[in-house]
Amino acid sequence: MNTPKHPPIERADTITDVRGIQVGQHTDPRRPTGCSVVLAQGPDGGGAVAGVDVRGAAPGTRETDLLAPTNLVERVQAVLLSGGSAWGLDAASGVMRWLEEHGLGLPVGTAPGQLVPIVPAAVLFDLHVGDARIRPGADAGHAACQAASRAPPAQGNVGAGAGAVVGKLFGMASAMKGGIGSASVRVGEVTVGALIAVNALGDVVDPDTGAPIAGARTPDGQALRHSVRALLAGEAPQAILAGSNTTIGVVATDAPLIKARAQRLAGAGHDGLARAIRPVHTMSDGDTLFALSTGHAPAIDFNLLCAMASEAVARACVHAVRAARGLQADGLWLPSAIDLEASRA
Repeated sequence: MNTPKHPPIERADTITDVRGIQVGQHTDPRRPTGCSVVLAQGPDGGGAVAGVDVRGAAPGTRETDLLAPTNLVERVQAVLLSGGSAWGLDAASGVMRWLEEHGLGLPVGTAPGQLVPIVPAAVLFDLHVGDARIRPGADAGHAACQAASRAPPAQGNVGAGAGAVVGKLFGMASAMKGGIGSASVRVGEVTVGALIAVNALGDVVDPDTGAPIAGARTPDGQALRHSVRALLAGEAPQAILAGSNTTIGVVATDAPLIKARAQRLAGAGHDGLARAIRPVHTMSDGDTLFALSTGHAPAIDFNLLCAMASEAVARACVHAVRAARGLQADGLWLPSAIDLEASRA
């Protein structure tokens, strides 16, 4: 990946507003699934300082222990988000192959080619939608890297969000289409962006008002159920397969951070999930956020940076469901937020 030598492109309200960040996505045309990759590069040509925070009780992840502040490796070259449940972790090997082809990775010797690309990854469960035998593999991860650029990434039913579904507390029949979304916040010379694949058990709500935007619907399918209200009123949720949900994503900034602060920034991103998804971090979600610091911008107050991360994540979740489109699969109709709004107009 070449470091841009020109000023940042005009702000597009996506994660690629962050200097040193590129995004590529692959969507499998055979069924709704796919993967999304975030490539990161610092001003010296190396990767980005990285952290992670796992809050869901049923995660599917790779290389998260490596990102602990006390452990050795400081930088990563890419982060992968994938559908396909645990099968989707295989796509990370394709990302590694692409990075190796481009001479990017952790040097492990002095001879040419002696490097190991570092690719943390997280997956979401989308096997309920379409043929579960079709899931992202190494070729999908490689293709996502080939497609990577600084252009604003597509949102909605693409990449890791292709098979995403939200509002499953009361069964798939009342659920709605989720997706992948992105947003960014800029203060002065510093930008924080987020790329979030929303496949939550809970509803996606307006972070300012708490009003649901997409989620579990009423039995007639024509209105939103307000899942938390319904639970508190005594409505019983359906039995849920552990890990069959999960919101995963990346928070990136061009401000410089040490590894411990990157981990804290990932944690602040979860504040954004809590503002936009209700309920969140459940026993059936594997909610995981990675943080990347490319170091292309000056340092700013860390509390401000955390507030920016929370805002970017919350807005990215909203963008994910607003960009989604309804999906018909195996006799199941999963309307989008736009579909529901149109039916009530």
